Amino acid sequence: MLLAGVLLLVVALAVVEGNNIGVCIRNCAQCKKMFGAYFEGQLCADACVKFKGKLLPDCEDVASIAPFLNKLE
Repeated sequence: MLLAGVLLLVVALAVVEGNNIGVCIRNCAQCKKMFGAYFEGQLCADACVKFKGKLLPDCEDVASIAPFLNKLE
């Protein structure tokens, strides 16, 4: 019985983690639409996967998207 409970917890955590990555990548796509060539969308998506969705980019929060912004010359 205890093993079944632990297994259920592991599966639930994997689903939540997957949802966070999805939200993170959707936020990257939204920022890419907003900022166009000034935003490195692929770099943002790679960070979502690398950090398992723990660092959610918010297009209205410069601090959260600063690593993905670039200057066009």
